Amino acid sequence: MNVVVLGAGSIGIYVGGKLAAAGAKVTFVGRPGMLDEITASGLRLTDLDGGDVTVEPSEFGTSTTPEDAGSADLVLVTVKSAATASAVRDLTGVLRPGTPVLSLQNGIGNDTVIREILPTCVVLAGMVMFNVVHHPGGRFHRGTEGGIAAQDDPALASAAAVFDRAGLGLRRYRDLLPVQWAKLLLNLNNPINALSGRPLREELADRNYRRCLSLTQSEALAAMNRARIHPARLTPLPPRVMTRLLTVPDAVFGRVAGRVLAIDPMARSSMADDLALGRKTEISWLCGEIVGLGEMVGLPTPVNQRLIELIVAAEQGDRRTWTGAELLEQLRAAADSARGEPRANRD
Repeated sequence: MNVVVLGAGSIGIYVGGKLAAAGAKVTFVGRPGMLDEITASGLRLTDLDGGDVTVEPSEFGTSTTPEDAGSADLVLVTVKSAATASAVRDLTGVLRPGTPVLSLQNGIGNDTVIREILPTCVVLAGMVMFNVVHHPGGRFHRGTEGGIAAQDDPALASAAAVFDRAGLGLRRYRDLLPVQWAKLLLNLNNPINALSGRPLREELADRNYRRCLSLTQSEALAAMNRARIHPARLTPLPPRVMTRLLTVPDAVFGRVAGRVLAIDPMARSSMADDLALGRKTEISWLCGEIVGLGEMVGLPTPVNQRLIELIVAAEQGDRRTWTGAELLEQLRAAADSARGEPRANRD
């Protein structure tokens, strides 16, 4: 199978590298810096379960443009959401009609953008359910549990076997939207993690940061409920129960929801990586999606709006690190202000 990975970042290289190790012919399309690194060193793909796979440079191809994608049997789009339209336009007139194009991106609606640009292709929504950490020298480490979810379609039948051999667990859904909304709920932790300056496991072990996430998710669930959106269950407990559980003391949370903390000690959110590298984040496709949904159904979403403001300020060089108590104060103040209530002291 000839696979083109459009977006040679951490997720794209990990997924594409696993496919190459399983026998697929993979070409990574991305920035010269990353391509130079993996061409020089090859790939070492590790995970928190002890997996360790090496892929030699001779086992994959690289390109800064997708002009040779005409022979692709499958295209994986793994660019950041803001770059979707510009990246996919480079495929116009290159791909054969009927080529499957799978969007493995955060947020809702990237597949719609791609479909409008590539109307003759079979464009499908998908999402990667795990976190990948990039280490120098071509090492990419899966730091959390999870597989890959995709909208089901006959066009994916031949690809499914390759994903299975690669150990990527391609799970197909007739309707992916409930899964996308559920993943968006989980991804609302990305800005909190980015502003914490801590690894994911350390951040989620802190009750104040979890309270921040609970506020953010509760607001999102209220907007989803009004819009009659029912997110799938991706955690050990249903989303509404999980949101309440986030607020319990640390010791209780560790006992009841220990699987949530089954994360590699060094794993951070992709948004934390973006801030560290001075790149624009995907905040508009995460919290911005909730703010937009709230506007559509007439429900204020001040907590998510405040997170957007803090991340945008951090992108511009303002404060990037907040303690759990400080960030919680910011989000509670935003919520109280939207209700017209004075700020009250709380535990």
